[in-house]
Order: sequence, then C-alpha cells, then structure tokens
Amino acid sequence: MSITLVVPTYQEAGNIDAFLRAARATLPSALVLVCDDNSPDGTGEIAEELAAELGQIEVLHRPGRLGLGAAYRHGFRVALDAGANIVLQMDVDFSHPHALLPVMLDTIDQGADVVVGSRYVAGGATPDWPLRRRLLSRYGNLYARLQLRMDLHDTTSGLRAYRAEALEQIRFGSTRANGYGFIIETGYDLTVAGLRIDEVPLVFHDRVRGKSKMSKTIMLENLLLVTWWGVCLRMPRLSRRFRTSLAGRVLADRTARLA
Repeated sequence: MSITLVVPTYQEAGNIDAFLRAARATLPSALVLVCDDNSPDGTGEIAEELAAELGQIEVLHRPGRLGLGAAYRHGFRVALDAGANIVLQMDVDFSHPHALLPVMLDTIDQGADVVVGSRYVAGGATPDWPLRRRLLSRYGNLYARLQLRMDLHDTTSGLRAYRAEALEQIRFGSTRANGYGFIIETGYDLTVAGLRIDEVPLVFHDRVRGKSKMSKTIMLENLLLVTWWGVCLRMPRLSRRFRTSLAGRVLADRTARLA
C-alpha cells in the first residue's frame, strides 16, 4: 500500500521542521509532498534540508502564492501519478494531530472511501476557541451542509484521507476554488459521487507558531461561494441563463478570484 501525505505550505518556517519529523515518525514508510508557494521565510529550503536528512520527502517549489486549492490539486496529481493508493492531506501548523493519521488509515482499511477529521462529531472539539468563533464555525458548517446537501458534519476540515479512486472519481483537477473554498467544493463533489465518507473526531488546537491564514474576509468569501453554489444547485436553468449574461460573466470572474 503506497501512502502519500500532501502538505501545502506558505510562511511556515517555524513549524516545518518539527512537522516533518513528526510525520516521518508517525508514518515512516509514507511519502510526504510539501507544496510550497515560494515562501519568503525559507520554508521550502528548510523542507529540502529535512528531505535530505529524513528521506521520503519531496518538495514541490511552486512559483508563488497561488492558493490552497491550487497547491492541493498539484500535490494530489503528483501523488497519484507516482502510484499512491491513499492520499492524506493536513495542515502544517499542528492544529491537526499526527496521531490521528493511523486512525484514519485504519478507517480506510475498514471500507471508507474518504475519512475526514471532524470537529463536529462526538469526541471532536475546539478547546482554544472563544464562544463567538465556535458559533460562527458551527453555523457556517451547518449552512454549507444545508445549502449543498453534503454528507459531512465538518465541511471545512482540512484533515482528510482519500482512496486514490475517490480522488479520480470526483475529477479533483476540474475544481475551480483556489482558496479554502476548495475544501468545501471537494466535499460537495464527494457527496454527489455517492462515496462513503466517514468522520473521526478531531480535537482542533490553534497554532502556536506563525500566523493563521484564516480571516474574516476569507469567511465572507466562503459564505458567498456556498450561497452561489447553492443557487446553482437548486435553480440550474436559471443559473445557467444568468451565467451567460454579462452580469453573470462578471460575477463568475469575481467568484473565481474569490475562490
């Protein structure tokens, strides 16, 4: 069984060394693909040094900050072309615990097509968050679930494990979102494909080093994307007509840039 862990990075010099050492200790036979968007702080160079020391690490040096979705599409394609049977994705800031990776692989072995680390199933939690942030996240997830009819409690979790066949089936390369909307978009595609999605509890801790990429602007952008996708899902004829109009083309261009 060939396992590849895909990790997008930008400005993660304070985390990448400890992260890769923990990944190698947890999954000693897995390949780790670091998709670095030309981080000015030298994240990619540090990863290269660790690759030479630890082995089974490959660094994909991308030309600039092209977005989370673009990094995952690149990494997934490289992983699958190299023969990966299972592809994992996670954040490098230690908000996703390495100890959960073997649990997710066991769940794949038990028949799941996709496994998601979920803050919103029994046993999941966000202990570092204030009440306001918890409410925003929880109701944002509920809104996405209802709008897009998704079989997921945690629609925005970036901790996932996929069978290779599941990724190919949803044609992940045709996704359009380049930001955090990529995670919601692929979750929707997995639901539409009728794949078996299991969720395992994730206790999500805030990063200690570095700066979070999440912001109020990104949250608003995701809300607009989900709303637009929900309209397209419920009123396909109307949305097709609108997309071909001048206003629709302008909005589509703006939405693509937001994504």
